[in-house]
Amino acid sequence: MSRVCSVCGKGPGVGNTVSHANNKSRRRFMANVQKIRVFENGGVRRKYVCTRCIRSGFVKKAPVKSFGNIE
Repeated sequence: MSRVCSVCGKGPGVGNTVSHANNKSRRRFMANVQKIRVFENGGVRRKYVCTRCIRSGFVKKAPVKSFGNIE
């Protein structure tokens, strides 16, 4: 799964894991990216979008498909 937001370009960050003995090892902070259906250019597409862009309204989410007449 691509960990880059297609709206803002946010991707993985880097840093250190620090133990109680103050040992440091490199680690990655992964962006919270979700695969959602969005309206784009008059159609619906699936994109990877970070949760901050979803919450802030930078993308217009498409409605969920209905499967027949479920009541």
